[in-house]
Amino acid sequence: MGQVQATTDKEVTLQNIQELYRKFTSECPSGNLHLHEFKKIFGVSSKSTEEELAFIELVFSSFDTNKDGKLDFMEYVAAVNLVLRGKLVDKLKWSFKVYDNDGNGSLTDQEVKRVVKIITKIKRRDDRNVDDVDNICDRIFELVDKNKDSQISLEEFIEGTEKDPWLLEQLRLDIAPTDWFMKHQEKKT
Repeated sequence: MGQVQATTDKEVTLQNIQELYRKFTSECPSGNLHLHEFKKIFGVSSKSTEEELAFIELVFSSFDTNKDGKLDFMEYVAAVNLVLRGKLVDKLKWSFKVYDNDGNGSLTDQEVKRVVKIITKIKRRDDRNVDDVDNICDRIFELVDKNKDSQISLEEFIEGTEKDPWLLEQLRLDIAPTDWFMKHQEKKT
């Protein structure tokens, strides 16, 4: 689940959307992409760690904007566009949405800890203790929570991560699709 920067800034054309639709209906004849299919796209399997499973479920949920448990074509296009072509600010807004568990527009210490714990375990592949996560979260709040209200707003989140490389590394949730997905995106149907 490495970091991926947009490979091109070109606009999505009608032809691109039609091609995506052909591929989507070929891979998802039901018209919906379900969690198990989404996991396959991002290389998450039954052999994946508990943290990777939790993370991919958070990601899936963030793209499932109508919360019906599946991605329709429009949700799929938005996800593909963000992952493959999204600008940093858009990826940061999406990352904030993943962190914001209750959807109230601000992040609490517990919301940040929940995601940082998962990401830390995925990145380090070991059992770092809770103190490490607590220290990371304390530092995040020290650097980002400018008005010291014990919450991080979207504006504070974006401003902090754009200015500090360490914060960007800790908070940005870029995901990389597997080779399977990339091959299917390149295939002509």
